[in-house]
Amino acid sequence: MTMTMKVNVRVALLSLIMLAMLAAAPQNTLVAAAAAAAKDTGPKVDLILGDTGPREVEDTTQRAIVRDYAAAWKTMATALASNRTDGLDPSFVGIARDQLAARIDGQKKNGLRTRITDRGHKLEAIFYSPEGSALELHDAAQVQLETLDGDTVLHSEQVTLHYVILMTVAEDHWKVRLLQEVQ
Repeated sequence: MTMTMKVNVRVALLSLIMLAMLAAAPQNTLVAAAAAAAKDTGPKVDLILGDTGPREVEDTTQRAIVRDYAAAWKTMATALASNRTDGLDPSFVGIARDQLAARIDGQKKNGLRTRITDRGHKLEAIFYSPEGSALELHDAAQVQLETLDGDTVLHSEQVTLHYVILMTVAEDHWKVRLLQEVQ
């Protein structure tokens, strides 16, 4: 066998292995933890598609949602820890941005900060608008929340927080328009 033939056989075998792995993976789940960790864009986010409708969520949109939602949580954690609102605009718009800014202002007035240690998200796509500009998601976020007065931890707890999220296309990526905690 020539060297070229050996390389072609290896490429073909690797391709078959990749196809087998993709076929064995659940069709309704996109796990993007490795990509998020590699790019340091934020926490681990598992996107579950299920019966999203009325439109199918495209692969590129799936990757963008995972990337942009993880980045939004990283942005939020940084803003709450530093009591600064100037970095919110790339990830948040509308009521989500306004509520987060109000929370930060309240923390500042009381001399407090919030530190979020993010342990990951199970993000379920519920509704994808027919024109592809809005996506409703439900999140089960595993986090450790700490309330701080200066560097003194006043309260710390590990919790699962549940959210209803509305993400919309803005500029060249997806932004969080609504982040509503639910029980």
